[in-house]
Amino acid sequence: MGAQINLKFDFKDSNVVVTGGARGIGLQITRLFLEAGAKVAVWEYSPESIEVARLELASFGERVYFQQVDVSTWSSVEAAAQSLPFAVEILVNNAGITRDKSFGKMSVEDFQAVIDTNLNGVFYCTKALLPKFADTQFKRIISIASVVALYGNFGQTNYVASKAGVIGMTKTWARELARKGFTANAVAPGFIMTPMVEAMPLEARNSVSDKVPAGRFGTPSEIANACLFLASREASYINGAVISVDGGLVV
Repeated sequence: MGAQINLKFDFKDSNVVVTGGARGIGLQITRLFLEAGAKVAVWEYSPESIEVARLELASFGERVYFQQVDVSTWSSVEAAAQSLPFAVEILVNNAGITRDKSFGKMSVEDFQAVIDTNLNGVFYCTKALLPKFADTQFKRIISIASVVALYGNFGQTNYVASKAGVIGMTKTWARELARKGFTANAVAPGFIMTPMVEAMPLEARNSVSDKVPAGRFGTPSEIANACLFLASREASYINGAVISVDGGLVV
């Protein structure tokens, strides 16, 4: 009889940074790490979102630490990293925006805004926090990409380019940083039921979900669970991977 495997992840002694961690998928990532015992620094741009999340996560007390950060600006990210009061074992690069338009209608400003947040922001946060990582052989960088980075999507030149860049950086960091105890991986969500999606007309939602072999939208928890797994010691030999959490959309 083989040994039993317990996949209930324990992050009691781990410190985590989650960017964009006060709303949507990021809030669920924050919540699940807290429930698993971690201390989490939430980097969030919106003061309103921070206040809402502060109330929702109040039961976790001092294990959740909020910082207002504009990930698209190096000086903001650098200041947040320098003021972080603890070393880091896990970074989840989740913050992102969209400015969807067809290529012909997309302005330079639309393109640059998405690149600044989704691509430059991942670089800035990882670069600024690299010296803050604990001196151990357990270090994790997890970046939220998207399935559209793998096959493109109408009206998302900027978003697709940014997320494809995140995948490229992830694979490079997996090669460069592995000997220092890091793994670097990406999670590529498909269609996820977020407040933005919930606001869509039912007919439009059904049209989208019909494209997914699983026949439904994913949930923020399913993305967060993938992040917890990649952050765990059980995933220590997964490095440079892109994990699609999409119900089979890219099959």
